[in-house]
Amino acid sequence: MGRLFLVDLEGRAYRCRFCVSDLALADDVLSRSFSCNRGRAYLFNNVVNITLGRQEERLMLSGMHTVEDIFCCSCGQYLGWKYVTVHEKSQKYKEGKFVLERWRIVDEVTEEFNLDARPSSSDAENP
Repeated sequence: MGRLFLVDLEGRAYRCRFCVSDLALADDVLSRSFSCNRGRAYLFNNVVNITLGRQEERLMLSGMHTVEDIFCCSCGQYLGWKYVTVHEKSQKYKEGKFVLERWRIVDEVTEEFNLDARPSSSDAENP
């Protein structure tokens, strides 16, 4: 196996929940109202540090689509799918776009806020 080169994103980014590799910029979110088998998902214009599975026809809530599964190139975890071809004109905006399942990604800004919310040792000692 060769050396792994990852793209580091500048700005607010979504990362792989399992290995914390950068995946997409918050500015590349096109929609936060997508659904997957396990809950919410986000539609992105661009995603990095991924590998793609083989193309397959898949029946989804919005109809039949040709998709490729998306995997983290660092840890190999399944993250979502890429729309390759859609068969309905009303769904054309999805072609070439990426869907990441929300529970499989983390927002670095949210994590920073969570870290800041934890009391430091000096805060915990002084009620």
